[in-house]
Amino acid sequence: MRILHTSDWHLGQHFIGKTRQAEHRALIAWLLEQVSALNIDAVLLAGDVFDTGAPPSYARELYHQLLAGVAAAGASLLVVGGNHDSAATLGEIRPLLGALRATVIPSADLPLDEQVVLLPRRDGQPGALVCAAPFIRPRDVLRSQAGQDADDKQGALQAAITQHYHALYQRALGRRAALGLALPIIATGHLTTVGASASESVREIYVGALEAFPTQAFPPVDYLALGHIHRPQCVGGLNHIRYSGSPLALSFDEADTGKQMWLLDFAEGQLSEVSALPVPCAQALASLSGDLVSLPAQLAAVAAQGSAERPVWLEVRVRGDDYLSDLAARVAALADGLPVEILRVRRERGDAVASLSADPGDTLDALSPLEVFERRLAQETLTPEQHDGLLSRYRQVLAELAETA
Repeated sequence: MRILHTSDWHLGQHFIGKTRQAEHRALIAWLLEQVSALNIDAVLLAGDVFDTGAPPSYARELYHQLLAGVAAAGASLLVVGGNHDSAATLGEIRPLLGALRATVIPSADLPLDEQVVLLPRRDGQPGALVCAAPFIRPRDVLRSQAGQDADDKQGALQAAITQHYHALYQRALGRRAALGLALPIIATGHLTTVGASASESVREIYVGALEAFPTQAFPPVDYLALGHIHRPQCVGGLNHIRYSGSPLALSFDEADTGKQMWLLDFAEGQLSEVSALPVPCAQALASLSGDLVSLPAQLAAVAAQGSAERPVWLEVRVRGDDYLSDLAARVAALADGLPVEILRVRRERGDAVASLSADPGDTLDALSPLEVFERRLAQETLTPEQHDGLLSRYRQVLAELAETA
């Protein structure tokens, strides 16, 4: 049995005003080629199919193309809901999916027996049993009780999620025994686990103790296919517990992360091999950091990845030069004529700028607004003319405010 583990497609995402539609179309075309070329029996998508609960029509069209394409390529498809997905949207065509060898588990409030899915091989024979747990919302598994504090609620939710997984696992064991076959048992999940490395595009979905669900709370499945974290990784050094990561970079801090999916091979009911399947990049992203003197060389180097038809999307983080009011325009001028598109310019501040120096006995209440501003100016590298000009302008603003008070 050969399964492809992927997650976090975020169909319909807009990246700082840029659509990802072309990238997702290329991703689907590439995936379908892999399904056929590598004789993949099933594709498992572990949550966050869409970027929002109300995706645009073109994102739904892409989802339907994925469903139909995987079936045409001879494989089955299992999709579970993520925290970005609307259960109603994801499951709206569930009655039609049987004809496409596809199964969707949009929410955890479905009957438990429906959340244990038998994945067939290409020849139609049983290949694997999946405890298909989607993102688990508290209302799916827990009822609030009077008198509980925040810690009690978090502990109860963790216990309820643990119980949900073990209930699915026991049903999978029963199904396997009834079939009398040596089938592997897989589980899915869309949550953050202990030891996972996140990125800035990941939205935390639990609070308190559940920011890091313990791996020992999962049942002893043969493989745990996780979603929600966008960097591909093993969890806690365990070969059988993995995040596939997102197939597209969803934030600039993922620009240098190689995107991939996991190709899983099972033999005699056990996981025999896991290999990475690199995902080709259809849109280059880069994040540059430096001052206005060093940025031209960096821009020239990264421009080699782009073209006039597909420029590199850039984030530029500028060190120093905080006092320049036209910083974005200056950075844009440095990139003029290069096959790059600057989507965001950010200022970097050193640790010294993060707080105002003060005498040990000073408190903010003891300082006037003018004194605070003067201390802040002292931390900037300014010419005497710039210093005096800013200070004069600030005094003028204070005087105007006093007149209108």
